[in-house]
Amino acid sequence: MTFLGIDLGTSSAKALLVSPEGHIVGQGAAEYAIDQPNTGWAEQSPDTWWQATVIAARGALAGADPSYPNVEAIGLSGQMHGTVLLDKSGVWLSPAVIWPDRRSQSQVNEISKFIGAQRLIQLAGSPLATGFQAATIRWFQQEQPALWRQVATVLTPKDYLRWRLTGEIASEPSDGSGTLLLDVRRRDWSVELLDAIELNRDLLPKILASTAVAGHLTKWSAAQFGLPSGIPVICGAADTACGLLGAGVVDEGALLLTISSGGQLAIPASTVEIDLNGRLHTFCSALEPAKRQPGWYQMGAILSAGLSLRWLRDRVLELKGGNAYATMTSLAKQAPPGANGLLFLPYLLGERTPHMDPGARGLFLGLTAEHGRAELIRAVMEGVALACYDAFEVLAEVGARPEHVILAGGGARSDLWRQIVADVFDLPVRPLATREQAAMGAALLAGGGLGTFDPVVQAREWAKYDDQVEPNADANQVYRGLLSIFRHAYQKHKNDFAVLRGT
Repeated sequence: MTFLGIDLGTSSAKALLVSPEGHIVGQGAAEYAIDQPNTGWAEQSPDTWWQATVIAARGALAGADPSYPNVEAIGLSGQMHGTVLLDKSGVWLSPAVIWPDRRSQSQVNEISKFIGAQRLIQLAGSPLATGFQAATIRWFQQEQPALWRQVATVLTPKDYLRWRLTGEIASEPSDGSGTLLLDVRRRDWSVELLDAIELNRDLLPKILASTAVAGHLTKWSAAQFGLPSGIPVICGAADTACGLLGAGVVDEGALLLTISSGGQLAIPASTVEIDLNGRLHTFCSALEPAKRQPGWYQMGAILSAGLSLRWLRDRVLELKGGNAYATMTSLAKQAPPGANGLLFLPYLLGERTPHMDPGARGLFLGLTAEHGRAELIRAVMEGVALACYDAFEVLAEVGARPEHVILAGGGARSDLWRQIVADVFDLPVRPLATREQAAMGAALLAGGGLGTFDPVVQAREWAKYDDQVEPNADANQVYRGLLSIFRHAYQKHKNDFAVLRGT
């Protein structure tokens, strides 16, 4: 018996084949790019998602231990906020608009003004931002009305993938809350929010529990995967909600920091706690509050974490090959904490927590002719960590008091980034040894959906960690000094960013 967990991420699809004891017995992955046909746009083809998912799943199945032959259920995870538009035949009408997209700022302003910024936050648990489905839908209504008139169904990326697997249309509270169209307390679509963007409820999927069986693998999809048809496909959850499960962060007070394409800081919550200043997101988790589980989580997010390092790798240093990141880490270690006076603001895609500013821009501050690759790389890694800490302090304002940081994502695999995070946060860091925790969370929901085990209990048992990293007091003092400069740099140049956008 095994469970197949699939995560449709921003830059790749990942698949894990997991035993009931939490052992990974097969894994696969396939990368894809973000398309940017216009400045500020971010799109991906749903067909590309499907092809990558097939490659990832086949890779996991092909490499599986033969003593675990049967896939009992499939669970799904996926990038949040994105928008897939289908016509009445189920054909996608436009490339999917995904979370880093910034085209819809005027729609964000319109919706927030119409409802009232605080009323919107009270209902949805978060401020509206570009790239969120509510704003993207309004953009299509206003900018491409002929296309919009053909729309029969609106889905998030993960829910589109499930439709391809099963032929069934559905969603669940965690992804639903990321659209900013869901009442976060009721855990169902909000009539008030739908009316605000003139959206017919019939265009949206029904809301099921994350552990519900949403359909079964069709013959066509089964043939693509090399599996028998009829396997139950569990509803699943958004990638951050699945990541909390896969990291074993299922109790209030724990802090999960994920450094992947973006960066997320998440704390589970048993009640709906909302920051009316709009600096944080309160989303539904994959768990059910009726079962006395933390049914929500508070999250701060930065838009360009691993993406900043990837940008440096591809656009500046032009490093190639599978060991490029290892090479970058080795180079960065040659520079001391503080990167010899070089500071980086990682706002390459704008920024969310704490600024909620899609117009923010990246910045190297203090660059000299003596700086080289070592300082550039280290400054980017430190800038990401400082931006994450900036977001964490908002969580601390509303009561977060973690004793340690659980670090996940690609950043957790870098020994240097582990140490930088420990030094910036001045907290011990427990790096998650389990890679692809969102896919692991999807596998947990698959087993929970069949009733094989309690996903909360198993989450604590499945999560594995590397050796704890302790903070260095001297480095922390360096970063404390840099933090004030980091914050001042954004405030000082905020208006400059706006001027540069207009040139």
